[in-house]
Amino acid sequence: MTTAFVITLREGLEAFLIVALIVAYLRKRGLAALVPAVGWGIAAGVVVSIAGGFVLYRASNQEVLEGPLALVAAVSVALLTVQMWRAGRHMKDEIEARVGASLGGTGTGAAAGVFGFTLFMIGREGMETVLLLVQLHETVQLFVGACLGVLAAAGVAWAWTQYGRRVPLTLFFQMTALFLFVFVVQLSIQAVHEMAEQGLLPQSAVIHERTEAWGPDSAFGHALTYLLVILPAAWLLISRLRTAASRAPAVGR
Repeated sequence: MTTAFVITLREGLEAFLIVALIVAYLRKRGLAALVPAVGWGIAAGVVVSIAGGFVLYRASNQEVLEGPLALVAAVSVALLTVQMWRAGRHMKDEIEARVGASLGGTGTGAAAGVFGFTLFMIGREGMETVLLLVQLHETVQLFVGACLGVLAAAGVAWAWTQYGRRVPLTLFFQMTALFLFVFVVQLSIQAVHEMAEQGLLPQSAVIHERTEAWGPDSAFGHALTYLLVILPAAWLLISRLRTAASRAPAVGR
């Protein structure tokens, strides 16, 4: 449940903030008439994500797809996590620039551009969430964790729109990036193990046997589970100590 919560919290927060930034930019440009196109883009992105999740869940060859999907999810999350770590503080400028570029025309053309951009951004977050959640072999706990994550993301996004810089989003994204990095390592091991089990890799029997020792019940698997909590907590502590040190008056002044 905790993993599902963190996944939907992070992805949901990104989605909520993207929408907030798009709407704020359009209103700042005096283009409030294009805001409904954002709503339609959100709806389409959610539908695409749900449909993708349904197809993956009902796939007849799910066992064969499990390994490749885990690998796709791991690569996708790793790339986007690195991007968010490096450019998280410039998220507002980047979104505004992309929205501006999508306004290639007037009237219907501009609305289509905003709709397409919103659909792409929300659909990307949604499909990434689906790919991650599909790897979690839980039922009720997964659903509860995912719902709590979405609600928490909505709350943080609302707080950001109300209080702006008082909400340390950069630190939040860095902490969740560390969490997702460890999760990506777990996904990568799972992907290789499952693909070897299905005979999709060279020397599959050897790889399957060796990765069995790295599973969730192994010492290595337990260490990764602990790191899911330890690394973000350690980063939070280090960041707080750095902030306190920078605010402390210099000795001798």
